[in-house]
Parts: sequence; structure tokens; C-alpha cells
Amino acid sequence: MVLCNILITKDMLTINNLPKLSVQNLSSVKDLTKADVMSIIEVASLFKKNNKEKNKNIPILNGRTIINLFFEPSTRTLISFEVAAKRLGADMINMNIEGSSLRKGETLIDTADTLNAMNPDLVIIRHGSSGSIEEISSRLKCPIISAGEGTEEHPTQALLDAYTIQDNQKKFEEITVSICGDIEHSRVARSNYHLLKKMGSKIRFVTPDYFKPKDLDSYDVEYFNNLEKGIHGADVIIMLRLQKERMHEALISTDDYYKEFGLTKNIIQNAKKDVIVMHPGPINRGIEIDSDVADGPNSVILDQVSAGISIRMAIMSLKLKNKN
Repeated sequence: MVLCNILITKDMLTINNLPKLSVQNLSSVKDLTKADVMSIIEVASLFKKNNKEKNKNIPILNGRTIINLFFEPSTRTLISFEVAAKRLGADMINMNIEGSSLRKGETLIDTADTLNAMNPDLVIIRHGSSGSIEEISSRLKCPIISAGEGTEEHPTQALLDAYTIQDNQKKFEEITVSICGDIEHSRVARSNYHLLKKMGSKIRFVTPDYFKPKDLDSYDVEYFNNLEKGIHGADVIIMLRLQKERMHEALISTDDYYKEFGLTKNIIQNAKKDVIVMHPGPINRGIEIDSDVADGPNSVILDQVSAGISIRMAIMSLKLKNKN
């Protein structure tokens, strides 16, 4: 492991000995090596310490331009990237898709060519359709980071979740992770599966049969259609949001779903005593999870939010500080 350090001088903060990632673009956790994951977590841990200081800025990306290109609504991910970029001293531009030429018929390729003419240093992309980010990135002349794509990829969410797990004294090779809820429509579930499996964790998919992934056989997981059984003895529980916007079939009753798959104070007793409970947000209280659990002693949901800033600072630093 490369040991990084934050150097504090009279005039500014900087960071030394940044490792290099093996990939140009971060579009999928499947492309990362274990060494890449640990490098990102290592650098993020430095930023986490500094993010607690009065002066949170480490302006190592001064003069760099980063564009947020979000084709889907977002609150946490968008703000997290923006805060991360500004703490690094970069200029962050949020592209308004609703008022852009894309709504007037411009193609993704034309948009990429337009961005190239503006010479950004990094583009962060979120899109609802699988394959769209690859189409744009193949044309862009700068690196890209995926902020979520279709039902397949959400690499920065998986990385911040992995960081949160390790930060809570959990060793990847020794834990059982129960990913629970609407797995069929969840890119968080798939990205977490691929990353945590890579790191040596045991993964369970815990979901009602009507949310069972159609490609379940392609995953090396234990499958449970009962929440109590699925979290029995678990070290980590990742609850998922109902992805109503991705459901083309008739919507399930939220009351029925809560009765069957809502995580309550009673049900969590089936997991280990020191289990940590996670959720990517936004939380649907009283549907996927009770407030007693979301705000309880086992919850690390707000830790995930904090980790998101540190992880995204780390990724942007690793991509741009080492850019030739």
C-alpha cells in the first residue's frame, strides 16, 4: 500500500504521494483492481480527517474544470460531487439538462463534442439507460466518472459503502453482507455485489420473489425471500429504496411491502448484535425501514453521506492530480 500524507504549509494544504489507478475512466467497479479500491479508501481516509477541520479545503485541483452532466434527478450524489470538487479547489459546473440542447434533439455524441470544445478536465455523468455513459465517454477527450447508470452501475456509491464498512472495523474477508429489498431495479445492489465480492465478502440477496433479479444465476450469492432469515447472523445490512420510477409493471402496495420486507427494531434482532445498517438514500421511512432503525445505534446511514464526500474527493484527486 502506498502511504499518502497531507502536507500542511503556511499558506495551503496539499497532498503527497498519490497512487495511480489502473483505469482511465471510472464507469464500473468491475474495472477496478483490489489495489485500486484500497488506494481510493486510503486517500479518502485522509480527506475524512481534514473534512472535520475548520478549514476543509485542500486546493490541489485549482484551475481544473469539472462538469456534472446529470440526465436523472439527484440530490445526494450531485451535491456530494459538488462539495467534493469545491473542497479540492476545482471549478464545478452543473449542466442543466432540462434547459440544454439535448431537449432540443441534440445527440449524446454532439453533446460530447460540444463539451470537448470547452476543454474540461473531468466529466461526471449520470444516466438512466445502460450503455449511455460508454457512448459519451468514447467521444470525450477527458476522463469520466459514473454517478450512476441504468440498473447496473453506481461505482462511487459502492466505494463509499465499502469505505463505511471498513471504517466501522469490519474486515471484508470476514463479513456477511445482506443486500435487502428491490434488487431487480437497483444499481446500488449490483455495484455493491461486484465490489464487495471482489474484496472477499460473502453476499446475500434478500428480496421478495417479485423483485428477484432475472439474472440471479449469474451472481455468486445466497438467495433469501424472507427478511428475517436473510439477515440472520449478518454483519452488514444494506437496505434498498423501492425504485418506483423503474417499475413498468403494476406498483406494489407500500403497506404490503412494509409488512413483508420493512426492517424494524424487532426484525433486526436476527442479525449480529454489532451489525451495521446502511441505506443509499433517500430513505422511505415506514416502507423499507423504521425510523427506530434508521436513527438507531446500528445505523451508519449518515456516515455514508460523509464518506461520499471523502470518497469522491479521493477519486477526483487520483484522476486529475496524476493526469498527464
